[in-house]
This record gives sequence, C-alpha cells and structure tokens, in this order.
Amino acid sequence: MSKLLGRVAVAALATAFATEAMATEWNVSVWGTRRAFTEHVEKLAELVSEKTGGGFTMNISYGGLSNERENLDGISIGAFEMAQFCAGYHADKNPSITVMELPFLGIATLQQENDISMAVYKHPAVVADLARWNATLLMPTPLPQYNLIGVGDAPDTLDDFQGMSVRAVGGIGAAMESVGAVPTSMSATEVRQAMDSGVVKAVSFAPHAHMSFGTTENAKWWTANLNPGTVNCPVVVNTDALNALSDAERAALFGSVDEAMAHYIDYYNNATMAAWWPLLEEKGIQQIEFAPAELDAFRKAAAAPAAEAWIAANTAKGLPAQELYDLVTGMVADGS
Repeated sequence: MSKLLGRVAVAALATAFATEAMATEWNVSVWGTRRAFTEHVEKLAELVSEKTGGGFTMNISYGGLSNERENLDGISIGAFEMAQFCAGYHADKNPSITVMELPFLGIATLQQENDISMAVYKHPAVVADLARWNATLLMPTPLPQYNLIGVGDAPDTLDDFQGMSVRAVGGIGAAMESVGAVPTSMSATEVRQAMDSGVVKAVSFAPHAHMSFGTTENAKWWTANLNPGTVNCPVVVNTDALNALSDAERAALFGSVDEAMAHYIDYYNNATMAAWWPLLEEKGIQQIEFAPAELDAFRKAAAAPAAEAWIAANTAKGLPAQELYDLVTGMVADGS
C-alpha cells in the first residue's frame, strides 16, 4: 500500500510540475498608475486568465519594465510580451498609425475611435510598418478630444496662445503651432513637474490624464471646446511571443479583445467623465468656451495643412499615405 501511495504521490507531483511548466506568463509594460487609460489591459488580463483556467496570465507593470517612450523598443527585442505606447512619442518609428493623430478628423465617440483605429491596424501597410519592430497591433486605447489645462492668464481668444509653451504631441502639437503656440513633446509622467516649474504654461491631455498626472492641482483654466484632436495609443504584442501561444491561448487572447474594449469604453464614458466635471468645479478651474467663428478659423488653419504635410511626408517614406487618410476620413464621413 505504501508503494502504491508513493507512486500516486509521485504522479501527482509530476502532473503539478507539468502543469506549471505548460503555463504561459506574459509581462506587460504600461506606465503611470491603473486608470481609465489601462482598463482594457486590466480587463484583457482578467478575461484571458479566466478563459484558460489560469494557464495564461499577464503581469501588468506600471513603469517597472520600461519608460513609456521605449516600450516599442522593448517589444522589438522581446524584453516583454505586451506593451502600450502612444504613436506621437516616436512618430518616426510608427508613421502609419500617426494618421489617427491628425488634427480635426471629426471622430465623435470612443466607439468610433475604436472602430476606425482597428480598421487602420488591419491595413497591410500598417501591419508591415509595425512588423519592423516585431510587433503585432492588438487593440487601441480610444481617447476623447484633448483639451488644454493651464496656469497664468486664461486665453480669451486664440491669439492669446501666441508664444505660449504647450505640452502637445503629434497632430495636436501641429495644430497648436498653427495658432502661434510653442509645442513641446514630453511623456505624461514629466508634465506635472514641467508645469509646476514653468517649463510649460499649458498641457494637452484627455480628462483621465489631467486627473491621473496631477495637472488639475495648480491649474487655473481649461479649454472646454478647443478639441484639436487626440492621440493614438495602441496595445501591441511581441510577434514571436504571439506565435508561440497555443491555439487555445491565442483564441482566448483575441477572443477577449471586444469584451475588454467594451468594458474600457463604458468605464471611460461613465466613471471617468462623471468625476471630471465635479473636479473642475471643486478646484475652481475656469472653463473657457471659444466662439464658433474662432474655432472655424482654427480648423481651417490647422486641419488641411497638417493632412497635406502628413500625406506628402509619408508618401515619400513609401507608405500609401493618401489611402490611409482616405480610409480614416471615409469612415468618419460614413459615420462608421
């Protein structure tokens, strides 16, 4: 009997070791703290673990694996298996997806931002662009229109932005430059110090980031309706790691994206925005509304020139830039 029990124990131990050996564990590089911006990543990890009975798990690191500007580089060398980054941080590394960062595209909702981003991500030229970094695009991080929060005298008109130092990346930076501002590119984690020290007088963010990175603490004003555009911040996976997954793991991963995005959009539209308006009131931050005529002039000054410059520059790089731009604007026009 003791021999039998011994064999059973050895078999059980061997099964446990085999199960542990077969488990898949991914490291995920994001930054800041858990917030609306990372809710789809958190939900995806939860869903994948559930669907695989804990056999496929994700360790989400907030800044412990890489600087946000180096996440794509980390993916390329396999330093971690999944990461989030923003296209505007290094437009030269991912020019194809910066089409989503052009100013005044007219995208109205987070769901529309999600749908158009996913269509762009599936375009062969975009797939090839990210493949240079051994990266496969998994899902976007849809964000509402950015607006500026600032210190000092509030701008009454767009002319008041002349010479103002503004943290703004990508197409938003180009848009602000068109009205005389001086755009400065820096990562989200650097903005509070830059704002407090006077390096920048205003910061361009979506509401969740203004709350998460502390720009509301000393701000005096917020542009309620400037709406120059947004940034595109995809979640990517290392292609080698993706290919190494079993069929069941891959199905769990891709089969969880829609649910993770639905959770993200609901969270942003409800929990995040429900907290934003009371916070502005609580902090006594002045909400600035620009006149329709000024906003029209802003669009005319920024939108077409930025699009033309983007198409010309990226066509020269060998990208089907006009085709990508037409894909985005066509879906906007169709209400997709």
